[in-house]
Amino acid sequence: MDKFVITGGTPLTGEVTISGAKNAVVAILPATILAEDVCRIENIPNISDVSAMINILSIMGAHVKYINKNTIEIDTRYINSYVVEHELSKQLRASYYLIGALLGRFNHAEVAMPGGCYLGVRPIDQHIKGFEALGATVTMEENAMVNARADKLLGNSIYLDVVSVGATINCMLAAVKAKGLTIIENAAKEPHIVDLANFLNTLGADIRGAGTDVIKIRGVEKLHGCEYSIIPDQIEAGTYMVAAAATKGDVLVKNVIPKHLESITAKLIECGVEITEYDDSIRVRMTRRPGKCNIKTMPHPGFPTDMQPQFSVLLSQAKGMSIISESVWDNRFRYAEQLSRMGAVIHVDGKTAVIEGVDGLRGAPIRADDLRAGAAMMIAGFIAGGVTEIEDIHHIERGYENVVEKFRALGANIERREFPDDDQKIQLGAG
Repeated sequence: MDKFVITGGTPLTGEVTISGAKNAVVAILPATILAEDVCRIENIPNISDVSAMINILSIMGAHVKYINKNTIEIDTRYINSYVVEHELSKQLRASYYLIGALLGRFNHAEVAMPGGCYLGVRPIDQHIKGFEALGATVTMEENAMVNARADKLLGNSIYLDVVSVGATINCMLAAVKAKGLTIIENAAKEPHIVDLANFLNTLGADIRGAGTDVIKIRGVEKLHGCEYSIIPDQIEAGTYMVAAAATKGDVLVKNVIPKHLESITAKLIECGVEITEYDDSIRVRMTRRPGKCNIKTMPHPGFPTDMQPQFSVLLSQAKGMSIISESVWDNRFRYAEQLSRMGAVIHVDGKTAVIEGVDGLRGAPIRADDLRAGAAMMIAGFIAGGVTEIEDIHHIERGYENVVEKFRALGANIERREFPDDDQKIQLGAG
């Protein structure tokens, strides 16, 4: 069992370059199925979610060639299957985007319900609503297989009952080749939805309105290959920004789109952090104890739920009491127990957490409950006195490229170590 071992107390200083956006690439890779051609995609993050998606596409018949560790050529002409079994789909949440892409290409998709982080109930009813509006029949088969099929997909109006990134993306994928006009209302507006729309339009699609709550898609008969570069990762950037502030450091965060970070930047400034924006980078500097603030997570352009755990670590050091309200996921505060082990004072009541700032944290053995909680535990380790060991680090590596190397370059005392798991300990003890 591998763990991250962190010795805290060192301010982070220097420069860090942000990788391609995880949430964009896991939608764009399935979208290549619709091209039926060769796509060259650059700025792909080297993370486990990407490896899992590329593996699924390869098994389905795609030819994948690595140009370098962040650039691939993917040829989807030879994909000959519309079935994705459970053993493959359980590796990442974003495998459900294969339903929309396969339905758009073959008018048929059989994809097992996906895996990924457990953050409470994450239904796909809005995805199904969109597929059915386009003329598909959707049933749940044995072994949690989603079976979607249509004689022909036809454009239609789709109103999403809740703002859902996943449903917006899946409806876009299914509608690109549907005959006629599709209008998605109450659509999500996140940067990775705009990036997907830009990619599809580069393939020859006709999508307008991405980034607003109404997306209009006029179906086309055929798409083609292209070259495309993934946008920088908004959440990775935010994580390094908060880490710099929490450790009272001074970090230049490079390869970012500052507009995507406005909600995060605003809250950091409210806490007393010095922020300097450049064209494609942001400098974060902190010299004192942070001030308190209240946060409510919201769909974009509001404060992102994926930054909530990291920010709670900063607020655990703030002077005064802060309140975080979670409006997106039911189970996002599971990490509170781990922070409490380190000396944080955090009280959770349903989807609200009250955080009373303390003077410092102490190192402890903790775990990463999910991807973003894992990032928060790393930040907690950096500010804690003593040694922190984080287990279940596979969650962290789903979404952060070269995370140990990047933090070490900023001066963090962190290493990845292999420890015997419990079964091995028993055997070693018996021997």
